[in-house]
Amino acid sequence: MDLWLAFQALILGVVEGITEFLPISSTGHQIIVADLIGFGGERAMAFNIIIQLGAILAVVWEYRKKVLGIVIGLPREPGAQRFTLNLLVAFLPAVVLGVLFADLIHTYLFNPITVAAALIVGGVVMLWAERRSHQVHAETVDDIGWRDALKIGFAQCLAMIPGTSRSGATIIGGLLFGLSRKAATEFSFFLAMPTMVGAAVYSGYKYRDLFQPADLPVFAIGFVTSFIFAMIAVRALLRFIGNHSYAVFAWYRIVFGLLILATWQLHLIDWSTAQG
Repeated sequence: MDLWLAFQALILGVVEGITEFLPISSTGHQIIVADLIGFGGERAMAFNIIIQLGAILAVVWEYRKKVLGIVIGLPREPGAQRFTLNLLVAFLPAVVLGVLFADLIHTYLFNPITVAAALIVGGVVMLWAERRSHQVHAETVDDIGWRDALKIGFAQCLAMIPGTSRSGATIIGGLLFGLSRKAATEFSFFLAMPTMVGAAVYSGYKYRDLFQPADLPVFAIGFVTSFIFAMIAVRALLRFIGNHSYAVFAWYRIVFGLLILATWQLHLIDWSTAQG
């Protein structure tokens, strides 16, 4: 296996793992970093599916006791049934809009300039959401009602625009709809499970011809790296929100987005023609 290709897989696995569950847009970072290191084409599409599965496996493992309890209790426990219903309700809007518009969005919006704009706008919204007064009616994920879940599901659809951030849209949406920081963050993690697995299965089937046995070592590096760093990021985020707001992520988004636009305007990097 080519060492440069292995290094590219390692870098992108780290990027996916760190950014997938932080409100800073994993897709946006993947587009930017992949363009900088020259990793693109059809192989990149298949590779991204694999590393996203690595990241989602990390959060499934982190919450394995909760997930197993829900699966076991689903036939008879009202709490498990309600929680599962909430996830399905929140998941459906992304399914419908994803099937209808995914190809159009990928064709026209998957570029660094769109990412930069979405990072900045999302950062400003996050700052506004953090500074407004919060009226919390759901302290834990088990307190969430189906109406809250549906609202968060529609908020998640905003993440179809690269640079918006799926976790950012769902977490900030949760805060605006009356969830505590912990409840909004954990529900975002749980909602990622059906959303990301569903997207991976759909994309994997659609682009099944892109998966070649020769790419297995590259995929393995990306998958394992993404899993490890996603585990680290999830645990760090849960500790962080205990005593901090999401403002630091908002400022990171704004600064990073402005940096991309500045390098473009100063002709240091020709982002306008780059594609994810």
